[in-house]
Amino acid sequence: MSRLYLITGFLGAGKTTFLRRFVHLFEGQKVRLIVNEFGREGMDGQLLKDLRAVMQEISGGSIFCSCRLDQFEAALEQCGADETILVEASGLSDPTGVRRLFLQTGRFPQIHYEGSICLVDAVRFPKLYETARTCVRQLAASDVAVINKADKASKEQMEKTRAIIVGQRPDMPVVETVYGAFPEGFLDLIQERGARQTDMPLIADLSLRRMTVRLSERIGSYDLEMFIRMFAENTFRVKGFVATCDQGMVLVDCVGNTVSISPTAIEPPEEKTGILTILSGAKMPVYKAVREACRWYEMFVLSVENG
Repeated sequence: MSRLYLITGFLGAGKTTFLRRFVHLFEGQKVRLIVNEFGREGMDGQLLKDLRAVMQEISGGSIFCSCRLDQFEAALEQCGADETILVEASGLSDPTGVRRLFLQTGRFPQIHYEGSICLVDAVRFPKLYETARTCVRQLAASDVAVINKADKASKEQMEKTRAIIVGQRPDMPVVETVYGAFPEGFLDLIQERGARQTDMPLIADLSLRRMTVRLSERIGSYDLEMFIRMFAENTFRVKGFVATCDQGMVLVDCVGNTVSISPTAIEPPEEKTGILTILSGAKMPVYKAVREACRWYEMFVLSVENG
């Protein structure tokens, strides 16, 4: 019998960092990672491929939405016996139907669903909870909440974040972490909670705005940063690998208006190089901001696509 753990959390909550730690709880076991990216250009899979595990990447939508559910099911059908399956869901996915997939459909009798872990950003969560219904549904489907980035939050921010979680799910354990470093006994906590949870219905995913910008390799790291800063505050997340003229390949990984650009030794496939995936909410003026940035830096912009 294989065992499956689901890791959810809104964009930028720290799921990949957490997963890097979580996977080490299963050393010596057969581990399979299923990484889900909402944007068309998958990236977290590139960051995780140094782990000793079989890895499958599903991009272009949520694995719980009809547009990608077939790919998720196909990936599950490939799982062997006695594997530990770790699923990192897209930050914009709605996982409320995951229990029904395993417990009611009868499609995967060889897989035991152990439970779901929901990561939340200690600083940004209160605002996101008010504007993104997916945050509500990710908590609803989870067995343990992890308040990550606790070192970056004030006492008042931590109290507000915890109060929101407890207000919706007073029955659910809450763990505070820094860089996803969970306490001893964390795995037992998930298994205990997962055995108690009841099923929840399938609900449609969050409506979002997505843009894709392809950049020339002639762009320098400074211009790249200034370009992104022109629209970053109107986004949930900006991610991608960009070849620059001065620092070589860099990893762009921005959460809100926090812009992060760093050199990387990762060599992504050519079709994924030079592409920024920009995700934002329905009420954010991201289209206008990105278009304005592209006008300022038109010499480096090869193409812009919506959706």
